Amino acid sequence: MNYQVIDKEQYYRKGVFRHFTEDCKCSTSMTARIDVTDLVRYSKETETKFYINFLYLLSKVLNSREDYRMGYFWQTEELVCYDVIHPTHYVFHEETETCTPVYSTYNEDYDKFYRDALRDVEEAKQCKEYHLDVQNHPNWFEASYISWLSYDSLNVELPDGYLFFAPIIHWGKYREEGGRSVMPVTVRLNHAIADGYLVANVFRLLEKEIKRFTN
Repeated sequence: MNYQVIDKEQYYRKGVFRHFTEDCKCSTSMTARIDVTDLVRYSKETETKFYINFLYLLSKVLNSREDYRMGYFWQTEELVCYDVIHPTHYVFHEETETCTPVYSTYNEDYDKFYRDALRDVEEAKQCKEYHLDVQNHPNWFEASYISWLSYDSLNVELPDGYLFFAPIIHWGKYREEGGRSVMPVTVRLNHAIADGYLVANVFRLLEKEIKRFTN
């Protein structure tokens, strides 16, 4: 795990950061539907799992910009930017109606990421316990698939004053609308390091990466 400490006096969001870490500690979230038609088609044609393909593209998007790789060390009050962040996703166990966290390592090499993530999921299916290991995985982001519903909105609430900078991403079932497959995605970021533009940009980048990946 490598990171650089950000000089808060030189940080390009200095004023916003100060306001939303001192005066008004809060997060911001947004839900929108993205067009996944091409990714659905690609997954079927290549007989690969849509879930892992989307997880790869999501990881690529969140690693493409420093704003999405920020962290905060409350012990030293340091703002940091990680060189890379990795997805923490989940396996759901039907028989117990519980889930198990899965730590997959992001790799820009799609084939390697796909193989490793597929193995991670299969291994997690054998475990019925909820083991979060935040201490050993500080540079990870939350990625949760809500497979039972194509929802319209979703909110994740964290305690006031909790400076949690890692992205929290949810997505639901895709559904057909006007001959296209659209999927709800929810992006939550701390307002100190992100505003409406940066949240909305995740959706724009996802659709751009899907087009590039499937072409």
